[in-house]
Amino acid sequence: MPSSEKGLFEQFLVKLEVEKSPSSFAPPGTHWSNRDLDPVPPERRTWGMFAYFAYWLSDAFSIATWEIASSILAIGLSWKDAIPIILVGYAITMVAIVLNGITGARLHIPFPVLNRSSMGFGLAYWSIFSRAILACFWMGVQGANGGECVTQMLRAIWPSYRNIPNHLPANAGITSQGMLSYFLFWLIQLPFLLLRPNQLRYLFLAKGIIAPSCGLAMMIWAFAKTGGGPIFSQTGTLQGSARSWAWLSSMNAVIGNYATLAVSDFNKLIIPDFTRYARKPSDTYIQIVIIPVMFTIIGFFGIVVTSAGSVLYGGELFWDPLRLIDNWDNRPATFFVAFSFALATLGTNISANSLSAANDFSALFPRYVNLRRGSILCAIIGGWVCVPWLVLANALSFLNFMSGYTVFIAPIIGIMVSDYWILHKQKVDVPSMYRPYGRYWYNYGINWRALVAMLLTVPPMIPGLAQAITPSIKAAGTGHLYDISFLFGCFVGGSIYLFLSYVFPARETFMDETILAEDIPDNSEEKSKQVSEDDKKSDDYNVQTVS
Repeated sequence: MPSSEKGLFEQFLVKLEVEKSPSSFAPPGTHWSNRDLDPVPPERRTWGMFAYFAYWLSDAFSIATWEIASSILAIGLSWKDAIPIILVGYAITMVAIVLNGITGARLHIPFPVLNRSSMGFGLAYWSIFSRAILACFWMGVQGANGGECVTQMLRAIWPSYRNIPNHLPANAGITSQGMLSYFLFWLIQLPFLLLRPNQLRYLFLAKGIIAPSCGLAMMIWAFAKTGGGPIFSQTGTLQGSARSWAWLSSMNAVIGNYATLAVSDFNKLIIPDFTRYARKPSDTYIQIVIIPVMFTIIGFFGIVVTSAGSVLYGGELFWDPLRLIDNWDNRPATFFVAFSFALATLGTNISANSLSAANDFSALFPRYVNLRRGSILCAIIGGWVCVPWLVLANALSFLNFMSGYTVFIAPIIGIMVSDYWILHKQKVDVPSMYRPYGRYWYNYGINWRALVAMLLTVPPMIPGLAQAITPSIKAAGTGHLYDISFLFGCFVGGSIYLFLSYVFPARETFMDETILAEDIPDNSEEKSKQVSEDDKKSDDYNVQTVS
């Protein structure tokens, strides 16, 4: 490249650089952080207990939660089994969310930075990259659901919208009308992606009022019309060990639904991205009650409305609420329900997918990507590069693989929880999570204990994942491990990590007291000086330390 062109390109890159906070703990001249990755300053910690109450109240209302009982009833269990399965499944999920959430509320740092303390700066990229890809993929899938909501809203206003002629080929996986609805939803959500997390609480408050009210109204309608329907008179068909394994498999499906369907919620199980904005850690304790209770209530709404729909509309079970309201002639009611689910999908896409991917892209490219740019990247990659409508129409095996990604996610969650709460007894050094070659550099940026724990935990679950993707493959002897993949991955991965960490301790990571961001004087010179001293020591120290 000629020097003049190279100069212009370098100038262009300089203009793309994002703001780096003067109080950043990252070493001068490096790009391990930016303003959005730095610890949240006190003035931006604006989420109180009610904000988290509204967040989870709104998050529970989604198409995925509404449909969660369908898979439980489909394998031969009854609605009386489904309710406690959903309750226990989300109670287990709640434990992981609360433990990780309190960590974020205490330390005020996002997941990509927190992950460095247990994985090392280098190995953390595996978790970050995995979560970013999953978030983008499910952003697109949720966008397809949002497009269906837009279709119902527009046909409620203009019934002729249903009759838009199709000009796309059959192998496109979508019609012209479907593409228009999808594009409109994608366009509507763009401005909301530009909101900062401390501003999003107002969106979740609105969703927390409108969406559950819609669910309650639909349940009242269902009971008033039919008294409940046939599902409530059905009994389970499984007995003995088959019923026990069906219980465990269904419970894992409930957890897996939350751990991967919206990524995440790998992304919500790793909730420091939101709880770091808490005013104080106790503001997040409301999650202990609201998560299992509210998600179970929404699952019950789904059972009631679906059962009533089978009585009213020819015996078919419409677990998808959008397919059910497609039978309605009441246009205002159709619009209200479709709008509520569109709002629910928008909130889920932001909380579970967009913000997670934005934090991850920011950690992967901190010099050029902040939260807003990361959210736009997620919307473009997930919305168009991943062609979600084509995946939903033609790539069932790939969809099953992405849904089964719990096998890779669970050990990471187990390692993070066990590292902070058990191994280090909640005593960590926040500034060092921004300093390469410091106490969390481990060996060449990799905590080999975490790597070994993942390598030993994941393979036993792979045959079950392969069978879920391709039913003709039989997972001899290990199929049931996949049925409990989240529990197995968390507990076994965390236990192996703890065993290795106790036998081969990384002594430089153990602290007498926690060091928070505010414990370092708020002045760039002092921080830079401390960073330089740490780096000087740690280069030699790390080469000699193979612990």
